[in-house]
Amino acid sequence: MENDYVSLRPIYLANYILEKNTTIRATAKEFGIPKSTVHHDLSIKLKYINYPLYKEVQKLMDENFKIKHIHGGESTKHKYELLKKELNKNDETEGLYGL
Repeated sequence: MENDYVSLRPIYLANYILEKNTTIRATAKEFGIPKSTVHHDLSIKLKYINYPLYKEVQKLMDENFKIKHIHGGESTKHKYELLKKELNKNDETEGLYGL
């Protein structure tokens, strides 16, 4: 039974990633498996199981790869905006209480 799941897992993962238009990281989290396993299943195993599906997934993975630096920059920007708000809030609190 486990062997059936492992052999069909690349297809499950591919269908999920295409249906949800998601990333390897989100897919790994959803299935409770490591990112490296998802990547291996989609990049290597799927090619031999279902080549047309593999090509579709590769297109999506390529797009995700091209924009990942943008998401990283947005995350960093958001982090520092939150930090700035927190510091400003602390400054206002200190001014009110004379600390």
